[in-house]
Amino acid sequence: MTSVLDVQNDGRLRVLTFNRPERKNALNSALLDALAIALHDAAHDDDVWAVVLTGAGDAFCSGLDLDQSGDAPADEDAPPQEEVDHGPHRLALLMRVECEKPIIAGVNGVAVGLGLSLAMNADIRIAAPSARFHPGYARVGTSPDGGLTWTLTRALGYERALRFLLEQRMVPAAEALTLGLVSEVTPTDEEFAQRVREYGQTLASVAPIAARQTKRLMVRIDGPPDLPDYLGTELELALHGLASEDSAEAVRAMMAREQPNFTGR
Repeated sequence: MTSVLDVQNDGRLRVLTFNRPERKNALNSALLDALAIALHDAAHDDDVWAVVLTGAGDAFCSGLDLDQSGDAPADEDAPPQEEVDHGPHRLALLMRVECEKPIIAGVNGVAVGLGLSLAMNADIRIAAPSARFHPGYARVGTSPDGGLTWTLTRALGYERALRFLLEQRMVPAAEALTLGLVSEVTPTDEEFAQRVREYGQTLASVAPIAARQTKRLMVRIDGPPDLPDYLGTELELALHGLASEDSAEAVRAMMAREQPNFTGR
């Protein structure tokens, strides 16, 4: 069985690759489980000093998979899942708090919805010229989860973040660099994978205590006073939106390629 998440070690660097290219690396339950476990393992492995998160094929991650009817059954030989929560709020805490090693998101294609949330939870983002960014959530009638309202506002500022979330516009890599969604765009797509690995190795060569303590301090400055509570509220509101009639209408209209008719219910 092909793993939905490819995990490789390159010296002190751990590379996690979403591996559902046929679905633009959309997040199904198996991939969410595997990602949470892999982040937890990286956080607690003393031999890992930096982490890269990227996608196979021509996409980073297209968000939550809305059609999981064809998913393969769970792998009976998979490692035990311990007490790792796999929800969007928990993934944000894993990436920004529990994993004190620097995390680089290598955005090689579309990053949409929860896929964008994961990219923004990384400490540093490097994009290929073909990368594209879309918030996704309002398109299905709800507000963001996975910490996106926090990370995006910190990166872009309130007004730019609000416009980006509500305008539902696909933003190309060059504009993403100007806005502050990413800190670097490689000159060509062909140079992308090597550049991300090289930069990952650069951070993996930093004294690990220095890197961990620096990230720990910066997260305390950057985050809400009670981050777990904030992320829980964000998820609660996102689920409330998804349960609304407007959300059902938004999904129907998106599938039918029609304009939705919202009622506020």
